[in-house]
Amino acid sequence: MPRYQQALLQHIEEAAGVMAPYYVDTLYFGGGTPSYYGGKRIAELFNAFKRAGKVLKSAEVTVECNPDSVTRHDLGILAEEGVNRISLGVQSANDDLLKIIGRRHNFTQVVNAVQDIRSEGFDNLSVDLIYGLPNQTKRDWADTLGRILDLGPDHISCYGLKLEEGTPMYNAYRNSPVLPSDDDQADMYLFAAETLEHYGYAQYEISNFAHKEKESRHNMKYWDLDDYLGFGPGAHSCIGNTRYCFVRSLQAYITGMNGGKDILDEYEVLSPLDRAAEYVMLGLRRAKGICKEEYYDIYKSDFTPMEELFKEFQQDGWAKLTDGRWSFTSTGFLLSNTLIGSLLEAQAEYKLSGNPWMKEPYKLNVEKIQLPTGSDAH
Repeated sequence: MPRYQQALLQHIEEAAGVMAPYYVDTLYFGGGTPSYYGGKRIAELFNAFKRAGKVLKSAEVTVECNPDSVTRHDLGILAEEGVNRISLGVQSANDDLLKIIGRRHNFTQVVNAVQDIRSEGFDNLSVDLIYGLPNQTKRDWADTLGRILDLGPDHISCYGLKLEEGTPMYNAYRNSPVLPSDDDQADMYLFAAETLEHYGYAQYEISNFAHKEKESRHNMKYWDLDDYLGFGPGAHSCIGNTRYCFVRSLQAYITGMNGGKDILDEYEVLSPLDRAAEYVMLGLRRAKGICKEEYYDIYKSDFTPMEELFKEFQQDGWAKLTDGRWSFTSTGFLLSNTLIGSLLEAQAEYKLSGNPWMKEPYKLNVEKIQLPTGSDAH
């Protein structure tokens, strides 16, 4: 940890020139378990950002914590330095399910952590939950939501379980009958959306619900195609139309920073077409959706092909038009990958109509997206 800390501090100092033109209005310490890293080290990093960049006093500053590793002492250090938002990795209120997925905490520790967080003056608390866990029933999920609502967080993220290749859970549960079916997972998602809305948590993104003015300002930067800088192994950055990320290996990152070696892993310059596609993909993750005027400003192209599809989606109950903005319904969010794919496909075909020489290669290399029909549509 000390070697990693020095590498991070050096990286922040070297990035001062990149940060100079910006006012920093959000900081997010995450991508792992910062609460294991310790409040003192996080405070040191935060102060390094204050020296290197123009961090606003009103900035949203989030630290991810796990219930088993967050301490009252560290919370006090973070609060004193200006951290004002905590994201707590709860996942479930069922202790048996927590053991199944390899979590070190139990729900009693969650309750204690929330009490400590509130006692130290944090008025912006987010919790992460997962549905679709092995052996999880709809009743389990409803119980978790109820017990979390009793704790009164300001923001709730609900993520469907996705087995990632190379992880212990992937090896243990791939194609396992103990995983809830797609239909059961969809029911859990729709139940969460309906329940949280009833209790005053507005859905502002596919997986995120919040009280008024408690939306994650930091995550909104990704969805709004804003600029952001990342620090650490595997961290991504996007400045203007340039996107890059650093090596994933912790050792390679530390060695690279200490020895002045290149730590870039990927680097690309995004075309206007790339940015337009991202506007559609990221914009439709949000409840406020997208509109033709914004799209034209980015893409300088006709919105009509996508608007015609949106009207079809509206008839199926997947999309809605509100104040000139198209967005997905809760059912549409469940199908968002497929629906967004078909929208981008329609726009690509429209562009190809002005470039006849590209039509045949496109037909040969692109498999058409099939939209759900009949009982699959709902």
